Amino acid sequence: QVQLVESGGGLVQAGGSLRLSCAASGIIFGFKDMGWYRQAPGKQRELVATLTRGGDTNYADSVEGRFTISRDNTKNTVYLQMNSLKPEDTGVYYCKISSISRDYWGQGTQVTVSS
Repeated sequence: QVQLVESGGGLVQAGGSLRLSCAASGIIFGFKDMGWYRQAPGKQRELVATLTRGGDTNYADSVEGRFTISRDNTKNTVYLQMNSLKPEDTGVYYCKISSISRDYWGQGTQVTVSS
């Protein structure tokens, strides 16, 4: 059974940094890509960053240049380094791993950026 567990969220002042981690357990057949998404109160969940199996990255315009997605295959973990945080980055951050058959989601971790 595949499980994704996020960690690293918290409260930070504007301009600060956080690093989110998403540890995957279990075997994922047909892995395609992994990504981070976020959901602010009263808003729809939105894509933050993705990393394909081949190493290609994609970022939302709002985080380009401030956030970096990466992975450690030896630890089955995907990271999101968030720098120069802004209050509008506040939300619940979810990691997702996509395979050819389905998507797997973590439970989310709260990020709050104070002004």
